[in-house]
Amino acid sequence: MTTLPERTRTALLVIDVQKGVVADAHRRDEVVAAIAGLVDRARAEGIPVVWIQHSDDELVKGSAEWEYVEELTRLDSEPLVHKSYGDSFEATDLEEVLAGAAVGRLVVTGAESDACIRSTIHGAFVRGYDVTLVGDAHTAGDKSAWGAPPVEQVIAHTNLYWRWQSAPGRTAGVVEAKEVSFDGVE
Repeated sequence: MTTLPERTRTALLVIDVQKGVVADAHRRDEVVAAIAGLVDRARAEGIPVVWIQHSDDELVKGSAEWEYVEELTRLDSEPLVHKSYGDSFEATDLEEVLAGAAVGRLVVTGAESDACIRSTIHGAFVRGYDVTLVGDAHTAGDKSAWGAPPVEQVIAHTNLYWRWQSAPGRTAGVVEAKEVSFDGVE
């Protein structure tokens, strides 16, 4: 039901599952495995898989930490979007990539729940996309030393409030990886 009516396709976004981002992330192995399973399913169903890769002063482009984790392999035919801001749409070609593939619905996975995931799901929603967050396929590192709640609470809160997100002509939702339907029916 996107507000982008000519865009009838769904895409899987894999955001920042990079060695330096998820090295100490909550439930890292389970989350990466869930994402890998979704990537395999999307490919088998002919669903576009779009990879997002962050770089900044702390996550230097070309460094070992900047690389995607070994468990996930991008195919050369799959778009790779480089970003430097939390919202994957900001100063990137993500919008052009999605428009070119007629995508109006996103299934979102990756890291970090309280930063790039949150920014991107909001950024997509305000741009007219339907956005499904995969509740067990996003994670973050522990930021409690800086006053944040424990990671499991950050993830639970992100899933809770996104489940109830609404706006005219768009849908938002949260599903577990095993419940993802790329045809738009959850």
